[in-house]
Amino acid sequence: MEMPAILKGESLTRLLQGAAVGAIATMVIGFNWGGWKLGSTAEDMASRRVSLALVEVYAPVCVERFQQQVNLEGKWAEFNKIDSWRRDDYIKQTGFATPPGSSSPNARIADACAEALGKIVALQKPAAK
Repeated sequence: MEMPAILKGESLTRLLQGAAVGAIATMVIGFNWGGWKLGSTAEDMASRRVSLALVEVYAPVCVERFQQQVNLEGKWAEFNKIDSWRRDDYIKQTGFATPPGSSSPNARIADACAEALGKIVALQKPAAK
């Protein structure tokens, strides 16, 4: 049996070149515009989503824990004395930004909690005339 002409000589070279270009084009299109992801990229995306969900769920708990303290008026006064850009450190130190099962505070939870408490403070202040 004789080999087809497409698999002989220069035709074979062109066939292999076309297949290689087609494979590369498919990968470029797939990864850039087709939504394909590497496993490591998918894991990073999942990790970020989990972190955002943790902040979204636990920041209100942090605010609630702050508001249930003994001597709340004194704690609000103490919180108000702290510069707004340092309030997240204060929240970390109180332990309110430490999720259950964790041994250290979560910085993003502390940021979200401090921001929410700052908004509560702003609402409590009488409007300037």
